Amino acid sequence: MKMKNKARLICQVSAAAALVLAGNAMADEAFSSDSKWMTGDWGGERTKLIEQGIDIKMDYVGEVGGNLHGGFNDDKTARYADQFGLGAALDLEKLFGWDNTQAKIQLTNRNGENISNDRIGDPRAGTLSSSQEVYGRGHMVRLTQLWIQHQFFDNKLDVKAGYFGEGEDFNTFPCEFQNLAFCGSQVGNWATNIWYNWPVSQAAIRVKYHINDELYAQIGAYNQNPTQLEHGNGFKLSGSGTEGTVLPVELVWSPKVNNLPGEYRVGYYKSTANADDVLKDDNGQDAATTGNPYRVHDSKHGYWFVAQQQLTSHNGDASRGLNIAANATFHDKDTNFIDNYQSLMFVYKGPFDARPKDDVGIGFARIHVNDDVKKNAELTNATNGVSEYDNPLFSPIRETEYNYEINYGFHVTNWLTVRPNLQYVTHPGGVDEVDNALVAGLKIQSVF
Repeated sequence: MKMKNKARLICQVSAAAALVLAGNAMADEAFSSDSKWMTGDWGGERTKLIEQGIDIKMDYVGEVGGNLHGGFNDDKTARYADQFGLGAALDLEKLFGWDNTQAKIQLTNRNGENISNDRIGDPRAGTLSSSQEVYGRGHMVRLTQLWIQHQFFDNKLDVKAGYFGEGEDFNTFPCEFQNLAFCGSQVGNWATNIWYNWPVSQAAIRVKYHINDELYAQIGAYNQNPTQLEHGNGFKLSGSGTEGTVLPVELVWSPKVNNLPGEYRVGYYKSTANADDVLKDDNGQDAATTGNPYRVHDSKHGYWFVAQQQLTSHNGDASRGLNIAANATFHDKDTNFIDNYQSLMFVYKGPFDARPKDDVGIGFARIHVNDDVKKNAELTNATNGVSEYDNPLFSPIRETEYNYEINYGFHVTNWLTVRPNLQYVTHPGGVDEVDNALVAGLKIQSVF
């Protein structure tokens, strides 16, 4: 090759490399649609920190809910709730030379109001699910994660200890919907007063063993301390107020079906804390009638099943296609307000070639109130001599609530997703006297 041609080739390659580097630099700038973070790569400093073992986590979730029709109070309004998150994931092998060891710290701050509390549901009964899943656990800053994790025996055994919630490892589920019945660990939504989901943390240990590449089993122990729910106790690390321990066990299978990923979970939990019966007193009589204290049980328990499977790919692209998911939980009928729950969801990722990172979802959920809870309310009303629903002393009779949601997730940038949705709630709170409700929602998810 002549020197002139060589020089031309070198110039062309250099120019192409410069364009690539310039494109990457643009992608790393703040507010670039191609950046992973809204604030960009901080002039490359963020990537350097990650290479050194420090991954800064900053995110935001905001949700709007507006009652379009029906519900307990059909006076139209909208409510907004949100959550800010700040934390760091640490690779302690890179930082300190500790092989196979990771750590994480996470703070969260929630604010706002929920349309479900007084517009969709009767305030005397509320709703069973929530049209704004991000709402709850107080307007305060909480320490949500503070843990260290280590792998032993060629990564077969994984041990994690510190402060975190059960739903982080057990009964885990993504949050691609706005209605609570389709978002996150469902056991925590229905296992009354024992299993605390995000953002509440508990002193805990989790031990996982990988049986093979597709199958693992795990067991955990979580301090059951209701005082951690109280306002002002977001950073409480002491054990004062402990009532018992929640002990979950789970088997998780992650097969490939037609080269498409799936995950199947089956688990059981037991709480060692005392739990009140929902109907009977110590003599086996109806406590609402006798006026005696409710019988105290020395534990409560339940189990769950989760299935997620990608069914199709889109023109050979496995990042796009139809996904199906199902959840079911079952709870102690002697002590738990909800005795069973089921849901089914379909999500299609990348529905349009022009919008390959968008998704569209539809979900259906059924939440059933324990029949003994219904009977107890009927007996309470009879004892109080009230029978009219409009009487302020009337205890609403709750049975089954159904939730439906359809949404579309606009992948606006790599750091911003906007998800408008419509929800329909049948028998809000499980109360037949409350009109079915139509809710308009908007969910915003951003990574800073």
